[in-house]
Amino acid sequence: MKSFKVNLSDRPAASVVRVDPAVGLAIALREVGLSAQPRRVLVVVGGASKLTKAGHQGVRQLFLEVLAPLAQKWQACVVDGGTDTGVMQLMGQARTAINGTFPLVGVAPIDLATLPNQTPASEDSAPLEPNHTHFLLIPGSQWGDDSPWIAQVATELANNAASVTVLINGGEITWQDALQNVQQGRSVIVVSGTGRTADLMAAALRGEATDHRADPLIASGLLKSVALSEGCEKLASMINTIFLKKLM
Repeated sequence: MKSFKVNLSDRPAASVVRVDPAVGLAIALREVGLSAQPRRVLVVVGGASKLTKAGHQGVRQLFLEVLAPLAQKWQACVVDGGTDTGVMQLMGQARTAINGTFPLVGVAPIDLATLPNQTPASEDSAPLEPNHTHFLLIPGSQWGDDSPWIAQVATELANNAASVTVLINGGEITWQDALQNVQQGRSVIVVSGTGRTADLMAAALRGEATDHRADPLIASGLLKSVALSEGCEKLASMINTIFLKKLM
């Protein structure tokens, strides 16, 4: 299992590795230069589909004013799905906009991630987001195959340091993302008012009957919610509180 570099933009080349499950994540991360030292980790899951213009602007503001700046402040490692769509695209653009230096790690199925100058393998394929610094291409041919890997990569990178997942909008796969993260013992902060899955989860937290898939998330005690309308301060406070926990 060897890493290689890809040029996705005018920024420094990103490090890429094709993950071999028989070898393990620790070696894969070492191959791309991410050693197993304790570090805070921010996981971003969900989407940005069917947002109103105002909603999209509000979500974009969260990335520019909260998520990217906090990752920079704590030099946290950010983990997401790595493709040039939705929240992954917003995360990459926000990192560049603030001149961030924190690691931004994309985890995507190898059969769906399209490398530069490569013909897409299927109509479901997506290009890699050009502002990410590292990519782990994991075994898989469907979106959702990456869900357990994203959660496991975050746990491996944190190495017992504080970590948190922020969930915005999202569709069917986002339910898997949330469950995988709580199964890793990680808090999931749902940004309500962003639509779709995020709003269903937030409603379930309020005691409303929504979707049975919310039951194990609520039972975990790790699902939290913050409203997009509350602005950036509350989300920032919630993340800071988690990141303030001392390294174990």
